[in-house]
Amino acid sequence: MIHQVRVIFGDTDAMGIVYYANYLRYFESARSALLRSRGLPWREVTAQHDVQFPVIEVSCRYRRPARYEDLLDIDITIAELGYVRVRFEYQIRCAGELLVDGHTMHACVDAAGRPRRIPAELREALSAGA
Repeated sequence: MIHQVRVIFGDTDAMGIVYYANYLRYFESARSALLRSRGLPWREVTAQHDVQFPVIEVSCRYRRPARYEDLLDIDITIAELGYVRVRFEYQIRCAGELLVDGHTMHACVDAAGRPRRIPAELREALSAGA
């Protein structure tokens, strides 16, 4: 799935390029859009199943900078879907040029923070189109 984000001035640093940590926000924006497109508005789903999906690993490779007003295409895929963990991979492009790629790994945990199997309904929706 491709999710688009326009770089706002507040996302840039003193050099006029996107501040490195903001790419993780772009990852999150694409992840939320992907889950909504699969009928999983995350806030409702996690509340309904009493689970959370904290990030347990992140990687981000910076190849070229993005700048104010750039329209970014964020390609997101579900690369791994285990019993407890899910890994999302991202590629951020501007005008077809790869700027950033990376991944996030999330663990399904209960309210006490203990690992829990991903509920069947969620696994089914996450695996659809993966």
